[in-house]
Amino acid sequence: MRGLIVHMAICGALLMTGGANLHAQTKADIIPNLSDNQLLDLVQKQTFHYFWDFAHPVSGLSRERSNVTHYGPEVVTIGGTGFGVMAMVVAAERGFAGRDTVVGRLHRMLDFLEKADRYHGIFPHWLDGATGKTIPFSKKDDGADLVETSFLFQGLLTARQYFDAPADAEKSLRDKINKLWREADWQWFTRGKDVLYWHWSPVHEWAMNHEIRGWNECLITYVLAASSPTKPISRPVYEKGWKQSKHYQNGKTFYDIRLPLGFDYGGPLFFAHYSFLGLDPRGLNDGVVDYWELNRSHALINYQHCVRNPKSFAGYGADCWGITASDSPGGYDAHSPTNDLGVISPTAALSSFPYTPQESMRALRHFYEKLGHKIWSEYGFIDAFSEQQNWYAGSHLAIDQGPIIVMIENHRSGLLWRMFMGCPELKKGLGELGFRSTHIKS
Repeated sequence: MRGLIVHMAICGALLMTGGANLHAQTKADIIPNLSDNQLLDLVQKQTFHYFWDFAHPVSGLSRERSNVTHYGPEVVTIGGTGFGVMAMVVAAERGFAGRDTVVGRLHRMLDFLEKADRYHGIFPHWLDGATGKTIPFSKKDDGADLVETSFLFQGLLTARQYFDAPADAEKSLRDKINKLWREADWQWFTRGKDVLYWHWSPVHEWAMNHEIRGWNECLITYVLAASSPTKPISRPVYEKGWKQSKHYQNGKTFYDIRLPLGFDYGGPLFFAHYSFLGLDPRGLNDGVVDYWELNRSHALINYQHCVRNPKSFAGYGADCWGITASDSPGGYDAHSPTNDLGVISPTAALSSFPYTPQESMRALRHFYEKLGHKIWSEYGFIDAFSEQQNWYAGSHLAIDQGPIIVMIENHRSGLLWRMFMGCPELKKGLGELGFRSTHIKS
């Protein structure tokens, strides 16, 4: 959670400082009388344009955001790029872009990543999309970011499994992904202790001193660290690191819904999304927690909070819900039921489609048909809005746009779950950590 607070502070500062507009938001027409499937197609395809048309022109990596940035137009995000890679898999599957064309783009991205700054095989949070040099995320966060790198590898391994043809272009793509994957030294980020550390700096070394402990968005980091073919962690790192936190166990009831893990009322809803873009929560159990139950409960608590609307914010209700980290009138903030500022983030409800299909579809229709003239654009829905404050973001963020495409696809076909869970290394990693899954190949 500390990492989220740091991210909030930095992103909030960037928004408040002004700066160059990278891309002026362009509104898009609203098409009436779409069926549910037509609307889902449209949302996925339109949102995909963020990762395809707005990608950095040199590297092809995903830009951090579409609007204000203190560092200018070169900032690309490693975690958001991982989400973008998964969006490209969806695009190839649904014909938004040709398979060969997507493979070509991925080659450009991987050639750039191979030459970009890495630290013990781990990427920084931000890179310069033209040079591959590290752009500091904060004063001391100017080196490796283990969590952002795990989001990247979640995407790359998904692509490796999807692009499985014997053709030279796809074979060499798999080889490039495997090379990066094998060079990542997850073990080194334990510092010889039973916990993973989030950051390392070539200047400040371990000064950030941020242990990765649950419950939050970082489960995928431990799963991939245990799955490494070259430098894996052992189970005690997971048991004594990730699972040892005052914010891990919960078991209390909120709005008549039991929450197994995490903060009261669940925290920001992206906790149920980021690790589970590839990691299939259906039938995933570690002997204590059913991860489908956990994520569905989290989403339903978030939904019920907006329906009951204890602060009586304008616009909240069964057709307008979803609270998570996003932009807000005062800057980037980690919105949640316990930090409710009257801001709805479309990514929250739309990325929850697998858990709350009826509630999410109702929200989607409201966002598109009732509010579309204010919040629908060439890159899909804007990042956030507040009817209470008559505020509508002029931004899109890679980390919010990507889960919309991916989780809608997991709801529709399970594609990304099927690909990622098909990684042979994953079976070893999950087994090492004591997980069982009904959706992993034997």
